[in-house]
Amino acid sequence: LGKRWKDNAETVVIGGGCVGVSVAYHLAKAGMKDVVLLEKSELTAGSTWHAAGLTTYYHPGINLKKVHYYSLKLYGKLEEETGQAVGLHRPGSVRIASTPTRVDELKYQMTRTHWHPTEQYLIEPEKVEELFPLLNMNKVLAGLYNPGDGHIDPYSLTMALAAGARQHRAQIYNPAPVTGLSPTADGKWNVETPQGTIKANRIVNAAGFWAREVGQMIGFEHPIIPVHHQYVVTATVPEVKALKKELAVIRDLEASYYLRQERDGLLFGPYEKQEKMKLQDSWVTDGVPPGFGKELFESDLDRIMEHIEWAMDMVPVLKNADIINTVSGPITYTPDLLPMVGPHQGVHNYWLAIGFGYGVVHAGGIGKFLSDWIVNGEPPYDLIETDPNRYGKWTTISYLKDKARESYGYNNIVGYPKEERFAGRPTERVSGVYDILKPRASMGFHAGWEQPHWFHKPGDDIGYKPSFTRTNWFEPVGRECSLVMEKVGVIDLTPFGKFIVKGKDSVQLLDRLLANVLPKVGVTNISHMLTPRGHVYAELTVTQLSPGEFLLVTGSGSELHDLRWIEQEARAGGHNVDIVNVTDDMGVLGVAGPSSRKVLQKLTGEHMGDTAFKFLHCKAMEVAAIPLRAIRISYTGELGWELYHRRQDTATLYQAIMAAGQDEGIDDFGTYAMGSLRMEKAFRAWGAEMNCDTNPLEAGLDYFIKLNKPADFIGKKALQEIKAKGLPRRLVYLTVQTDNIDPEGNETVWHQGKVVGNTTSGAYSYTTQQSIAFAYLPTELATIGQKVDIELLGKNYKASVVQEPLVLTEPTRTRLQKK
Repeated sequence: LGKRWKDNAETVVIGGGCVGVSVAYHLAKAGMKDVVLLEKSELTAGSTWHAAGLTTYYHPGINLKKVHYYSLKLYGKLEEETGQAVGLHRPGSVRIASTPTRVDELKYQMTRTHWHPTEQYLIEPEKVEELFPLLNMNKVLAGLYNPGDGHIDPYSLTMALAAGARQHRAQIYNPAPVTGLSPTADGKWNVETPQGTIKANRIVNAAGFWAREVGQMIGFEHPIIPVHHQYVVTATVPEVKALKKELAVIRDLEASYYLRQERDGLLFGPYEKQEKMKLQDSWVTDGVPPGFGKELFESDLDRIMEHIEWAMDMVPVLKNADIINTVSGPITYTPDLLPMVGPHQGVHNYWLAIGFGYGVVHAGGIGKFLSDWIVNGEPPYDLIETDPNRYGKWTTISYLKDKARESYGYNNIVGYPKEERFAGRPTERVSGVYDILKPRASMGFHAGWEQPHWFHKPGDDIGYKPSFTRTNWFEPVGRECSLVMEKVGVIDLTPFGKFIVKGKDSVQLLDRLLANVLPKVGVTNISHMLTPRGHVYAELTVTQLSPGEFLLVTGSGSELHDLRWIEQEARAGGHNVDIVNVTDDMGVLGVAGPSSRKVLQKLTGEHMGDTAFKFLHCKAMEVAAIPLRAIRISYTGELGWELYHRRQDTATLYQAIMAAGQDEGIDDFGTYAMGSLRMEKAFRAWGAEMNCDTNPLEAGLDYFIKLNKPADFIGKKALQEIKAKGLPRRLVYLTVQTDNIDPEGNETVWHQGKVVGNTTSGAYSYTTQQSIAFAYLPTELATIGQKVDIELLGKNYKASVVQEPLVLTEPTRTRLQKK
């Protein structure tokens, strides 16, 4: 160590790979005084030192593009800033499409990128050949080109970040393994090492494939697993040596490998299929062998032989190249291949930056993202797909193994919209009607739950058939929309996140968290939790069940994301409250459509009429002799109720409702139909129209935001400032003239040849027989009648801003009828 030991730290980062060192660098650079990084052996030990070091602006996601973008811009100036060379090469990269479906995939990715600063082009075979003249061009149909992509030396990158961290007064201690972690009463941590104990205000677990063991010190089983990844380096290839400029990095999508120039030879790394790939699962059950750090696994060329043959076909000079090195090392995978980044629910001041399958390209951007979040108290942008709290008790070791195999094998699978992956399913999270619905439902996966997307009838084209255009579910979903609009449908909503908040300070806590006023006893409303900057952290339905006792309901994907925020505020404000997560105890069935009242009335003594049971009211009652809470609300915008009951009663309740509704033509509907119906009513969705990137005023949520309520809710001051300044952009509602394709969100919006915005959601409106979308546009274009274009699969379709909604909600229709 040879340094003065610190007994206290603002932040202790555990792990000295490129991600951990980047977190320390960014925190110190942001002005944090006492940043300490603890590394058990030496910097880069683990996965960093042997990585292939690829850097790319490309990411199929949306905000993860921002992570890549920041990383590459940072890596370009690190040498100047720190005096340490990083070995950055920027020859560009090309993703090769060798089938018509792959060409569609590249077009799909272009519309998702045009509204980002990322430079990306769809290029013809001639341009592909110019960038990589050694290709066999017979199979090349098109390429996706990112200028500025390339590769970096991971060891040099980490050393440069470490030098930068030290320049900004961070301390890096090694060898300093963490041997114990214990929380203190004041929400801090004692971090134990052989050298002594450091008291830290917060800890960041960035321990790579040791992160699971660090988590176990405080009772967590983080779902990460090491996989064996191999790449091969050749000796000098004369044709490569003869080139005037460095080859672009290529990714052959169909054959699932990357290939780049390494000095005068080539470096080639495949992702073998799930049945051939290898997990190091003994490390999950027995821990990483003590002393493992800069070791490698035994290489196994047989496992990747078919990829080598495909690569020789695509790059014929490989046939005569000599292999001088095969590297087989551990990389960490999570079940879905995205890292786990941010604070962990259920414990205070414990942050994660783990599970990186692509740690080198993510290190810079994630270091900045986490540092901003820690320093400012909220994420700089929305990255819920990497929230550590997307996993829960349902994430078992067998699920982790099945999913990691699948994710590795699917590394270069075609990325369709509405993608489903089936390994490891179902988990323990199945509702009481899963077995009843499964034979006729196409199931989707939501936070461990199985939930019907759509239902098939005899004669339908069944099965999972993903596509970039309309596919086999298009007609059945239309049938389900008609069912809800004309008769009555039932939907399984059990996956909702559900919390009970009660206790002496419950009103005070919720008044601080929510921008809406609190509902009266027996009443429900829609409320939003905002960040200090006035962005939308969550949308909840809030019901006051009895004085001071509230039921909060959120989307399945936000369950622990929202719970953590609530718990954090309860602790920060010293509120005396009980917060109980009842998600797994409570089933929910939605019943919606004009005949829903008639059907439910047959099963209860409670009067269900419009005046007796008003819209947005809640009653404790019995339906079919089952005790439950009924809330008159439906995300379809039609007459309907959500029935909250004990999970063990779901099947009995469902069967009773279905039996009672036979004369009314009752049937099932799924989440795709609900998505279309909510779009017709112009209902916003969290994660699409609003999230941590948007404020509620630009999202058109003014009705739910009570700036004049006495309580000083989180984000109130920021919103008042946003309102006073005026909004530069607004959410608009569009009809789109399409053919066999519908918008789905995140597409580019064009006006007079310029990119002006992006869609957030899209669907086909079966009621009005046209495509519809929500989009953000500059305020000057956000006027009724404005014409714009939406880019779908490489083609621009005409769209018009229209008055919302296209279909009035049932309560509005009823009110107008009475008038």
